[in-house]
This record gives sequence, C-alpha cells and structure tokens, in this order.
Amino acid sequence: MSTAGVDEAGRGPLAGPVVCAAVILPADDGLIGLDDSKKLGEGRREQLFEAIQEIAIAHCIQFIDPETIDRMNILQATLYGMRLAIRGLRPAPELVLVDGNRLPVDLPCPARAMVGGDGIERCIMAASILAKVSRDRHLYALDARYPAYGFARNKGYPTAEHLAALLQHGPCPEHRRSYGPVQQASLFSSG
Repeated sequence: MSTAGVDEAGRGPLAGPVVCAAVILPADDGLIGLDDSKKLGEGRREQLFEAIQEIAIAHCIQFIDPETIDRMNILQATLYGMRLAIRGLRPAPELVLVDGNRLPVDLPCPARAMVGGDGIERCIMAASILAKVSRDRHLYALDARYPAYGFARNKGYPTAEHLAALLQHGPCPEHRRSYGPVQQASLFSSG
C-alpha cells in the first residue's frame, strides 16, 4: 500500500509562507539518519532534502502565501496547503498520514492524523524535511529582498531582533497582517 506522509513548516512565524509537503517513499527507502526535521542540523537536512527527492515515488511541495494565511487563518491555510500537496502526488497515495491532530477535508483516500508523527513515521519525517528546507530557502531569498528584518537568521519567527525591526521599519509585504505583533508594529512603527 502506498502511504504518503504530510507535514508543514512555518505556522508560527510572523512572515513568509507556510510550506506543506507530501511524500510517498519506497518500502525500503535506504535514507540514513532520517528524522524529524527539527532534530537535524541544517547541513543534514539539506543532504536529506536532495536524497528524498531522488528516491521518492512521489512528492509535492506547496507554498501558501501570507495573504492567503491572513484571509483563511493559519490553521485553515495549513490544511488547505496539505490538501493541495496530497492532491499533487502522482501516483495518488492509498493512505495519508498527517503530522498533527487535524486532517484536511476532501482527500482522495483514507487519512490518519498522528500527533508527533514526524518522529515516528518515515514518510512524515521526509515530508517535514522537504517542507522545512523549502521554507528556509525561501526565507534566505526574502532576506536578500528585505534585509532589515534578519529573515536569514530568524526565518520570520518573532525573535527580539525581528520584533525590533518590525517596530522600526513596519511590516514588509511578506508579513502576516493578521498576526498580533505585526498589527502592533503597523500601529507603532516609525518607518
């Protein structure tokens, strides 16, 4: 039975997309050191990112932009991105395992939510790596466009440096306007 693992990266940051990935791995994937992306260093994630894409039966990565997050809310935007990633798999999976406690609706096959699944199921671990590396690479590119916010270092998370930059410069187009710290910065920024 072909099983897809699904995970996301970037629900908590104040800026940038939420990235959702779905992966179907072969039964004997041979990926050494595969783990939850949060438990791996950046260099190891990068190596596994390339290896996963090479050996996966199917994979799909979806970026949900800040405007969509603001319009739908982060939970609904994440579930929407997961549904797009699952529906983008060719061949389609026969079962979907989603990291977390909520499932997207309107899936093409049965699905199970798994709290902590990114530390248990290899296909979810692979999805977590694809999502995390894709999002990090995107934030490096945003850092080049908006250097004042330190996106290469904070990945859009509400660090002290990021919050200070928000207050000084106000939000950039990549900030999530529905998030409280961004709303506050819009009111009080001197930029």
